[in-house]
Amino acid sequence: MMKKVTILALRGAQASSITGPMDAFLFAGVLWNIACGEQASPCFEVIVASPDGKGVKCANRLYIKPHCAIHEVTGTDLIIISAITGDVRRVIERNGEVLDWLKQQYRSGVQIASICTGAFLLAETGLLDGKTATTHWGFIDLFRSRYPLVHLRPEAMLTDEGDLYCSGGSNSFNDLSFYLIEKLSSREVAVQCAKAMIQDFGRSTQAPYAAVQFPKSHHEQDILAIQRWIEENYRESITISMLAERYAMSHRTLERRFKQATGSSPLVYLQKVRINAAKALLEKPYTTFEEVTYHVGYEDISSFRKIFQRHTGLRPKEYQRLFVKGIGSMTSCNPMTIDKAHIDMIAGARQS
Repeated sequence: MMKKVTILALRGAQASSITGPMDAFLFAGVLWNIACGEQASPCFEVIVASPDGKGVKCANRLYIKPHCAIHEVTGTDLIIISAITGDVRRVIERNGEVLDWLKQQYRSGVQIASICTGAFLLAETGLLDGKTATTHWGFIDLFRSRYPLVHLRPEAMLTDEGDLYCSGGSNSFNDLSFYLIEKLSSREVAVQCAKAMIQDFGRSTQAPYAAVQFPKSHHEQDILAIQRWIEENYRESITISMLAERYAMSHRTLERRFKQATGSSPLVYLQKVRINAAKALLEKPYTTFEEVTYHVGYEDISSFRKIFQRHTGLRPKEYQRLFVKGIGSMTSCNPMTIDKAHIDMIAGARQS
């Protein structure tokens, strides 16, 4: 039996977080088969639902007409919450009925997944309390402040709590879709679908894509001064004792106040500054990691390679292949172009 997938479309959503998963699930068992000259065997039925059944205007001003309203959804196996844009707090405030509907659906045995900032809507239901989640790296602090009971894993591309799933940044809808296709159908179908759509399969981290966060909104002027000094002098050999003496604080006071204001110890903050500088240098062609290591203030290449990999999830060469033109790159979102004949074949296969 085909599984039924419902994609929740909200006003202001990222359009691709609605249409992207829809394509992936509809193409599962279809696109690969057609390309290989085999009979299509669709695995999923997919519908799009909005809160009131009316069309939604997406962030890119595309209007999407849903199949139905959320209260008309019956017999679904999986709900996917699209990525929301703008002020997530306002989106949550105007979608109270959606929160109630999600909780009711979950209690009836429906699995729920969120894409990117859609995790805020899922967390608002309370269903993620005490469980792991991820979201877009740019919204980490806001998420943690709103949902302290959720175990946020900001580096993770996906989290799986058995019947609740979250994915990272917006284009992680591909990673989520193929993961769930595998879980609800089979690995063979998921791999075939990913190959047919020319899409990487099995990414586990969004760390390489994340900008390093340097919190400056705490208004602690002496801590801000220390942050600025570290950012301007990261190439030097810096120790806690040096900072404590320079800013007339005890070692313990400096550690405590700095971590309270920024979320990191001074030395971890220094590491982040150096990693940020190293990433920028590695994104330039013909730069070696040895040169980068010395430039950012390290002498032990092996040690810094381990630190770099711990922060980014990639070895330096892998990072360069991802972001430097001409070295070769990992694909991100490159859906397969399908001509009209293929579209007609897919439509015919689904109708039959």
